[in-house]
Amino acid sequence: MNIGSKIAWDDTVLPFQLDRTSTRGRVARLDGVLQNVLAQHDYPPVIEALVAEATLLTALIGQTIKLRWKLSLQIRGDGPARLIATDYYGPTKDGAPARIRAYASYDKERIDLNAASFDQVGSGYFAILIDQGEGTVPYQGITPLAGGSLAASAQTYFAQSEQLPTRFALSFGQSQNPGEDMHWRAGGVMLQQMPEASIEAQGGGSGEGGLLVADDILDGDAAEDWNHVNILLDSAEEIELIGPSVQPTELLTRLFHQDGPRVFDAQPVEFGCTCSPDKVRQSLSIYSARDIGHMTTDAGIVTADCQFCGAHYEFDPKTLGKEAADE
Repeated sequence: MNIGSKIAWDDTVLPFQLDRTSTRGRVARLDGVLQNVLAQHDYPPVIEALVAEATLLTALIGQTIKLRWKLSLQIRGDGPARLIATDYYGPTKDGAPARIRAYASYDKERIDLNAASFDQVGSGYFAILIDQGEGTVPYQGITPLAGGSLAASAQTYFAQSEQLPTRFALSFGQSQNPGEDMHWRAGGVMLQQMPEASIEAQGGGSGEGGLLVADDILDGDAAEDWNHVNILLDSAEEIELIGPSVQPTELLTRLFHQDGPRVFDAQPVEFGCTCSPDKVRQSLSIYSARDIGHMTTDAGIVTADCQFCGAHYEFDPKTLGKEAADE
């Protein structure tokens, strides 16, 4: 793909490589995807910002993994924002879009609208879960929240769990084009040092709480290259990250023209949910008839709502639970 070519960049993730360094990366732009994610709930602004950041991280991270099925992020804390959960479903075939969904669980009474978004999370952990589908063992990696943002926590995750130097530069917020309503938009860049450039870290790290950071797992020319590309990324302005006036290819050319940027096919992404009546029945199959009885409403039905897309399901209680599943 020629770096000067033009495509529609909204709701895409563009992979790239810097041929003169050991660095690979992704540029993501989210517009309609983010709107659909946030439209499912009436979140306070500070929670919207957390969900927007997590959704953007999910788009960038999900595209780096050759997925047969699903990658999930889970951010759990002891603050008002108890949980931010996202899912990235890999394309079902070449050329098909990946699908993203996300939601947050929070304590409305404890939200501080004057505090920073990350302060709403408190202490907790950042987790990545990878499920490659039937016949595989799901993977889960967990690290403490650190660094004052979800992006910094993701960087800590990759350094600590994968010993893979990783950097995120993100921009997200309310945007308005002439003649359009205000809407959420997000964009960002992810950089990673190629695994063969890393060395094995010894002992504790120099990061928050003794966690590893990129400088702990790089040496020599690899460390020099990593510092070089990070300094260049620091010069990216928010308007360049979020778009749409600056195309991702233009951004890469401006930032890394001396490092041989080479781009690959962009991956389209869309909002998508996988909930269904059958999946709800399956999730309720662990409960006894007595448990199902407690879930039954005065109207004689069991109801369930999808946190991701808002779909509402109603069931006859006689068709649910262990006993029904065994019939």
